[in-house]
Amino acid sequence: MGHKASDRIRNVALIGHRGSGKTSLHEALLFEAGVVNRLGKVDDGTTVSDFEADEQQREMSIGASVASFEHDGRKINLIDTPGEPSFVADTVGALRVADSAVVVVNAVMGVEVHTERLWQRADREGLARLVYVNMLDRERADFFRALESLQSAFGNHVVATEIPIGSEHEVKGVIDLIDMKAFVADGEGRGAPEPQDIPDELAEQAQEYREKLMDEVAENSDELMERYLADEEISHEEIVTVLKRGVTEGRIFPVTCGVATKNLGTTRLLDALVEDLPSPAMRGAVRALDDEGETIEIAPDEDAELVVYVFKTLADPYAGRLNLFRVYSGVLKGDSQVSNVTRKSKERIGQLLVPRGKDHEQVDELGAGDIGAVAKLKETRAGDVLAGKDARIAFPPLDLPAPVMAFAFEPKSKGDEEKAVNAIRRLEEEDPTLDVHRDQQTGEQIIAGITQVHVEVIVDRMRSRFGAEIELHPPRVPYLEAIRKPAKAHGRYKKQTGGRGQFGDCHIEIAPTEPGTGFEFVDAIKGGVIPKGFIPAVEKGVAESMQHGVVAGYPVKDMQVRLYDGQYHRVDSSENAFKVAGSMAFKQAMEQADPVLLEPIMLLTVSVPEDVVGDVIGDLNSRRGKPLGMEPMGSATEVKAEVPMAEVLDYAPDLRAITGGRGDFTMEFARHEEVPAHLAQKVIAEAKSEAEVSA
Repeated sequence: MGHKASDRIRNVALIGHRGSGKTSLHEALLFEAGVVNRLGKVDDGTTVSDFEADEQQREMSIGASVASFEHDGRKINLIDTPGEPSFVADTVGALRVADSAVVVVNAVMGVEVHTERLWQRADREGLARLVYVNMLDRERADFFRALESLQSAFGNHVVATEIPIGSEHEVKGVIDLIDMKAFVADGEGRGAPEPQDIPDELAEQAQEYREKLMDEVAENSDELMERYLADEEISHEEIVTVLKRGVTEGRIFPVTCGVATKNLGTTRLLDALVEDLPSPAMRGAVRALDDEGETIEIAPDEDAELVVYVFKTLADPYAGRLNLFRVYSGVLKGDSQVSNVTRKSKERIGQLLVPRGKDHEQVDELGAGDIGAVAKLKETRAGDVLAGKDARIAFPPLDLPAPVMAFAFEPKSKGDEEKAVNAIRRLEEEDPTLDVHRDQQTGEQIIAGITQVHVEVIVDRMRSRFGAEIELHPPRVPYLEAIRKPAKAHGRYKKQTGGRGQFGDCHIEIAPTEPGTGFEFVDAIKGGVIPKGFIPAVEKGVAESMQHGVVAGYPVKDMQVRLYDGQYHRVDSSENAFKVAGSMAFKQAMEQADPVLLEPIMLLTVSVPEDVVGDVIGDLNSRRGKPLGMEPMGSATEVKAEVPMAEVLDYAPDLRAITGGRGDFTMEFARHEEVPAHLAQKVIAEAKSEAEVSA
């Protein structure tokens, strides 16, 4: 596949809710273009884009997959993206490098929650969009109801360019509203069926929707509007030219239709990718940032300095990293050296590849606007910018959801810790929404993803790719302890063992401080009753004891400790003796200071369909939550609430059950609050039981 100029390229992302048939449509378009000889099926695991074993097993896309091919003299880089919100990072990355998107909608369900969110993301990226209403052969499928839901969600500029012939299991073709011709499918063969006259029973309906289309098209051209109102004949080429400009500028969103699994309507869609969607050249310059954070524009100019953006990294235990990228300007050549601007390092480019699912074709160079892949770069990964040696360019970071479904993990076999950690680190390279860290308070290794499905897929890939197996369990809640009133105590450590003794004596006063102030140690010793050299030892003994409070053994926060008196022995006193004395004094003072157990309170932002808001708020109330308010967000409602962490460790699957998979949430730490007495007793009992077992 030779070098193509930017005006001969189409970069198209297929996006939509899970189950809308994006992968089937991707396969049908490849079949129609002659890339594959048979129509692969998702159910059989034979599609080009779902080539990972876990994708075939789960029958859903987990990662974005690019297939490059030619049609009508243009190169089309078609990106199949995941519709499951758990894997939205790949979808967002694909939208960054695409110039347009085909929004795939299930004809039964119409616009679903995730479809709306992806539409909004495409809007923020400034992408042209057309819609493909899929699955017209399903029971209860209704193209016109789906069209109404599209117009309700996205406005009246969403307009049909095709309508179906027949409905549900009797659907057999489409009517092209631009040329006013019918195309009746003939089996699942390749190639466009011959145009026919529109059936008499559909002529009136076709004319109605043709007028709606022409109204939208004519609004984008004064000349066309005059001729349209004068009832003059307007050619196919004139309509397509104005339509394409309107689509590129985001003022028209054409709606096509068909059945991807039967290759119905895909010939027309393939032509629409070329005729109706913009090339990189037509889209024009994209925005980036210079080294001072100022916005700059990068035009798809092959004579300009090289700028390449990496949007996806695949981690392979044998082949190493495979990076997918888009060339924004300049020409990237194989066997060349470039600068990784993001990591301030040099990279050697070996063979350039044109991807087609898991297969690749080698090429010598890729020009501005094109998409390709390169293997075995040492440091480069998703989000990085490769450029000429003098460039200082960055792209705004992707707006990705925070990982909220956390598990503690440990290797299944002792001695496999390093293998497990290395496997997770490799998978982190290809998934920016995965978070792996050690909880400083509990000491547990934590793996967090967007959903439970997300984490389960990571665990499966650790095992299948890297031979590393881990066990998951709910993480411990990081409780804290605090005091509610001041207290004084005296700690004396005296020990005689025949030789040199041990002696340390100190008086301290502890007092609560404002939340967030942490630990403050005050040296109030006067007259040298404790030598300066021993005072840090007292502070160290107190600080170490604060890591294990007297209520349930959790760390103590927000406290002032004042050392105001004590004694020492010229011979027997030592740093260790005063450290022990400080610890003893602190524990005694804590007992008298009305200690309490604190729990972390999380701020939840839950986005759900309006019809389940009541159920969601009721569930939050049952979790000791405090709703803070609601706000409409398109067809969804955003609910904010404060909820104890202990009550939302299993919130993700429960929210999915309540909303039928239509809701999601983000979670962030807000503050600590006192645990209610009846619940505190349970936590204390569990802590003591764990301590006894470990002892």
